[in-house]
Amino acid sequence: MSDNNQDAQREMWMAIVLLWLAGNGLRLTILAVPPVIAMIRDEFALSATEVGLLSSIPPALFAIAALAGSLLVARLGVKGALVGGLTLVATGSALRGWSTNYAVLFVTTIVMSAGVAIMQPIMPTTVRQWLPRRIGLGTAIYTNGLLVGEVFAVLLTIPWVLPMFNGSWRASLVFWSLPVAIIAVVVYLFAPRPHGEHAIRAGVPRKWLPDWHVGLVWRLGGLFLCINAIYFSANAFIPIYLTSVGRADLISDTLLALNFGQLPASFLLLVTATKLERRAWPYIASGLLSLFSFAGLALMVGPATIVWAALLGFSDAAALILGLTLPALLCRPEDVARTSAGMFTLSYGGAVVIAVISGAAWDLSGIPALAFVPLAACAVGMAAITVRLRLNKELR
Repeated sequence: MSDNNQDAQREMWMAIVLLWLAGNGLRLTILAVPPVIAMIRDEFALSATEVGLLSSIPPALFAIAALAGSLLVARLGVKGALVGGLTLVATGSALRGWSTNYAVLFVTTIVMSAGVAIMQPIMPTTVRQWLPRRIGLGTAIYTNGLLVGEVFAVLLTIPWVLPMFNGSWRASLVFWSLPVAIIAVVVYLFAPRPHGEHAIRAGVPRKWLPDWHVGLVWRLGGLFLCINAIYFSANAFIPIYLTSVGRADLISDTLLALNFGQLPASFLLLVTATKLERRAWPYIASGLLSLFSFAGLALMVGPATIVWAALLGFSDAAALILGLTLPALLCRPEDVARTSAGMFTLSYGGAVVIAVISGAAWDLSGIPALAFVPLAACAVGMAAITVRLRLNKELR
């Protein structure tokens, strides 16, 4: 009996480690771009709209390929889908380093983003399978890995990786593909095997298309649209906004604050996520804090910029982590992947539109600060959608 308990403990800790590592693979290569986006823009002579389009590729693919992730979970299981997604991420990221023009960079970014997109609906399903009694903890663990991966890329690229490769942004993108390739191998070798109820279901074909008639899919999609648009567009536009107002010296510290500010929220939720499951007020508070942060970023450029970026990172990360628990908490086990896929399809598709609108608002008006207006609208939308979820008794 004690041997069984020890085996269960080892399996639980292995699941925790692998969830954390896989979480790193979700963002590490994506966040390797913002620190060098100004270099890419200058070399390829990109407009603000083109920068917005480039930054919108990951969320666009997250929307398009999320259904493929649900299909792979249904056909190959968690392990096969995870390894496939990680391998595609590493391959696409490495290929970006050989981009000779904007078109090649665009295509290789699509490849990388497709891998991340496949992983998106897999992760909530993985948590449900590997840690069925600790959904809040499992979600907090892999999102902590996701956020740490973001910080690694932002923290190390400018002061360490670029100097190591004589300032080559191409070599830096190849460099950040290597950890993801290693994670793919580790998951392949050590992923827990499904057993019991999950082992029986693993061999049975399951539904993988979202049920678009279910209102929950649309409500969750709207909530995540706001969360994701805020994060991805902020990372894309803050660097070129600061450059436009003559404060390029703040880019590194501001991006670090934006991404590092997410970690306190992540570590806090490691111990409080269970208590906050299905609560409405954290999302409302996040939306309001994000709104004030965008006002500060646009109107108070200077040392305070770093503070506002950190607050934005904290508020958006808290909403992200808690929101990712909702499919596993509100759906039947067999519906988690397809509900998640529908949620990601809607939310990331909308995030693409927001990114393009932000870039166009800048280009058409000639006023850089207007790029933040659509993102401020998303902050308001997050609070409004949460109220609707609460009225439907899906949150309390």
